Formats: sequence, C-alpha cells, structure tokens
Amino acid sequence: MKIIAERVVVSISAQASAGHRDRRTPVVVVAGLHGDPAATAGLVAGALGAADGTVVVRHDLTELRQGVVRRTVHAAGKTSESVHELAHGCVSCTLKADLLPLLCTLAARDSVDRIVLDLDPAFEAEAVCAGIAEIPVAGIVGRVDGPAARDVYVAAVVTAIDVRTWPAAATGDATLEELGWAWAEDDRTVAQLAVGQVDFADALVVAGGADVDPVEHARLSAVLSRLAPSAPVLWPESAAAITPAAMDALLSLVPPESRRGRSFDAHAPLLRGRPPLGPEHGVELVEFAARRPFHPERLHGALDMLFDGVVTARGRIWLATQPDEVVWLESAGGGLRIGGAGQWLAAMPAGERATVDPERLAMAGMRWDERFGDRDISLVILVHDADPNEIREALHWALVDDAELLQVERAPQLVAQWPDPFGEWHTDPCAPDEPSPTAAGEGRGTETGERARKEK
Repeated sequence: MKIIAERVVVSISAQASAGHRDRRTPVVVVAGLHGDPAATAGLVAGALGAADGTVVVRHDLTELRQGVVRRTVHAAGKTSESVHELAHGCVSCTLKADLLPLLCTLAARDSVDRIVLDLDPAFEAEAVCAGIAEIPVAGIVGRVDGPAARDVYVAAVVTAIDVRTWPAAATGDATLEELGWAWAEDDRTVAQLAVGQVDFADALVVAGGADVDPVEHARLSAVLSRLAPSAPVLWPESAAAITPAAMDALLSLVPPESRRGRSFDAHAPLLRGRPPLGPEHGVELVEFAARRPFHPERLHGALDMLFDGVVTARGRIWLATQPDEVVWLESAGGGLRIGGAGQWLAAMPAGERATVDPERLAMAGMRWDERFGDRDISLVILVHDADPNEIREALHWALVDDAELLQVERAPQLVAQWPDPFGEWHTDPCAPDEPSPTAAGEGRGTETGERARKEK
C-alpha cells in the first residue's frame, strides 16, 4: 500500500477558524462510478463505516424512473432498508425529500458521531454538498427550518476510481443514457461524471494499480496530480488494503484548507492548488490567456481541439458578440458545457460592482484595460494525448484580428450582428441540415448545462 500526499494551500478559506470546535456532525461523502470492477466506492464507505458511532447512508436510484428510491442505513452492525416513493422521480426530489431531512435527523442523535454518504453515481457530490449548504429543510419536529448545514458539515469528499476503467471513462463521449445508467431524463456524459468526481475530491482512492503496466499507472498519476493537486491519494495494492486504519490515515492528510464541499467561484484563479506545470508522460496543463475576445464562429470551429486527447478544459471566455457576459466553458472528454458566469465588472453599474467580492475586484484591478475593463480570456486545458502547441494555435486563430478588435471597440452594434453559434442551444458539430444560428433575436447561450458532444 502506498499513500501519496501533497499538502498545499488552495484559494478558499477554511471552514472553521483555527481552534474553533465545530459541534455539528461531520459528513464524509464517497463518490464513484458505475462499472468499477472492484466496487471501490462501496469498500471505502464500508471501511469508514466500521468506526464506532458512524452511520452509512446509501440511496439506490436504479428505480428512479418509476419514482422509487431504496434507502439503506447501516449503523452499529445493523442494516435497515426502506422504500420511498417520490412524486416526480428525480435526483433533486430525492435530495430534498429524503436525504437532507435524514441528515438532520441523524445529526440530532447522541449515538451518531459521523455520517458517511455512499453516493449512487447519479448523485453528483458537488450538487449534494451545495444542497446541504443551501436547501432549506422544513417540517422536522423540534427543529427550526433551515439548511442541513446547521446540523452537519462536509468533513471530506472521497472519490474512488479504478485505474482499469477511469481513463477511458474520463476521455470518452458516451452518455449515461447510452450505457443504461440514466433512470430519468439525463444527457450527462460519463466523462463529465468521472472528471467532476475527481476535480471535486478532497481525497482519492485509486484501485487496480497492480493490474496495469507502469506506464499507464504513471500517466494516471500525472493526470490526478494536475486535476486534484491538493488531494492525498491512497493506492491500495488490493481490496483488502482498504481498511478503516488506511482510510483514517488518508483523511488525516486532507489539508485544512481543502474544498470540503465548497464550490470554487468562476472568477477565482483557475489553477487550484499547486499542480505541476511541466509535461509528464504526455500529460500537461496548457494555459491560454488573451486580452481580446474570441470571434464566435472561429471559436466554434476551434472547439474540436478540446475533445481529442484532452481530459478537461475550463475557464472564462470573452465573446465579441456578447460583450457584457462572462461565458464559462467546461469540457470533459467528449462533452462540453457552455454557461453563464455573470457580468464583467466593466459592464456592471457602479452600485452593483460595489457588492462584488473584494478578491475579484483586486484581481480585476491588476489587469484593468482602459478600453475593455476586466474583459479577457483565461483557459486551462489538461491534455493527455494532444499537442499543446496545436491547441494554442487553434485558440489564437479563433481570436478577433486587429481590424475586428477595432469594430469591437467602436462599433459594438455591428459586431452584435455577427453569426454566433453560441447565441442559442446547440449540438456540436452542427447537423448538416441544421440552420446556422445567429445572435440576432435568438437569445444568448448562457444556460448552465448546455452540452456539445463530439460525433465520431
């Protein structure tokens, strides 16, 4: 067994100040994918649940389409199962109607010292943690209505992956529906789940390392060190090595400043922690920054470079046709999401700008441009089998040229009439008979969750 740990400071504040004892019940969230030959996530949850005073909760969502959820609660060597019917049969309903109230109920028991959530893969850890922090829980006798975060806090998110299956899952373009993993309307790709689970993790358990050659092992290690640089990693030699002691040791290595269920702001630095910046076994982080916008049609053509040989890309983009909007781009394997991340500071009224986070204001002030304010492009791309120079060249080609930049500055009303594939929901590449979308009258493509998918 080998534990590799890196202790670094990330750009978020600690959940509790030093020396302050949090009286809420800690929750450890365990995430993993379907198709793990060793069912590693279940082994991790079981090892954590062996400790006295720990309750393990799992919701089985395989019958979600029929509005049925099966809940299992394991504590003190005993397991209880119950079936719950949900009116709408969706993941969000399960979270609101059963999981969050259950956390509050368990936290009120003196016998419960820790709760382990063994998440069904249809649950995304980030959404569960956001629900704990934000969604009001009502109707519990003796408890004032409010978020579950009044009673519990996320102590750590642990993601379990398998060397033999995760790389293909994280770089493919199969949807959950195609693989039979979606039980309600769900167009997410497996890559989005696989990459998101690792990106959001405070600690990782990586199984199957003994069954792959050293080169594959090293390549995966290079990917993980860049995708989740602050997360300590447990590489068990076998399933038997995932023990309570090993899990306790792993959790003890999670840095105090780790995410612990908190999402990063879209305007925070994109390089989280201290990932290696040089190439390693063909794996490399590519940074791309520009102080001029993308031409929307050329960017649409360049996006193919973010699919082949790329694990993930994310960042803020400035589109010439959408000068007020910060557009967020995030890819995983063959899936792409384009969404809105609010307005540029330069487009905000003075009163609204005064309410913005001081750290964002300070960062913007360092790069403020007299003509365009804080507008810029900032992307980070994690490649595993692609040429970084080709990616940079394609993105540079997608930028407006000098003549177009002059139009952006002096004739924005004309620029707004340029064809804009991001002006409406779209699938990439566009079908041969699909009409070319334009920005005029179509509405902006700033809905979070828009997805473009690579077709082979």
